[in-house]
Amino acid sequence: MFQFILLIIPFISFLPFLFSFIPSLTNMAKTIREFPAPSIANVATGPAVIDVNSNFELKPALITMVQASPFRGKAHEDANAHLQYFLEICGTFTIKGIPQEAICLCLFPFSLLGKAKQWFYANRDSVDTWDKCSNAFLVKFFPMGKTNALRNKISSFTQQAEESIPNAWERMQKYVATCPHHGMED
Repeated sequence: MFQFILLIIPFISFLPFLFSFIPSLTNMAKTIREFPAPSIANVATGPAVIDVNSNFELKPALITMVQASPFRGKAHEDANAHLQYFLEICGTFTIKGIPQEAICLCLFPFSLLGKAKQWFYANRDSVDTWDKCSNAFLVKFFPMGKTNALRNKISSFTQQAEESIPNAWERMQKYVATCPHHGMED
């Protein structure tokens, strides 16, 4: 027993030094459990486009109208048609003292879901104006391959067997409307 006490005495003399670190550890702002926890500081929001001194509010009914036809970024969705629908809604109202471009930029994320919304928030620093946002949106979700395929359908268009001229014309106009940036002369 005496030998055990002799072995512990050096350790006991070391204890004050060891415990001197404990208060600094207990005063830390976060516990180890809190380090991997998400926080509001990591949540992405849209670009700040409105002057903080402005009295500006997007009405819930307006947000609901925009959310009625969301764009998810899937291959079968038409980014051009989504922008057209979105701009039609934005063109129906004005807010005194707020530029229309700022309203569009604030309202646009409400029209997106899934992959498209992730894209918007991942690029929020580079889409700080409506022109930049709408152009980047079309570049991302109306890729050159899709444009080329539609351009090919337009340039090689032929009337199908047993298709009436009005039906063929309607089909051709659908291709043109789907790709208004086809770049071909009328």
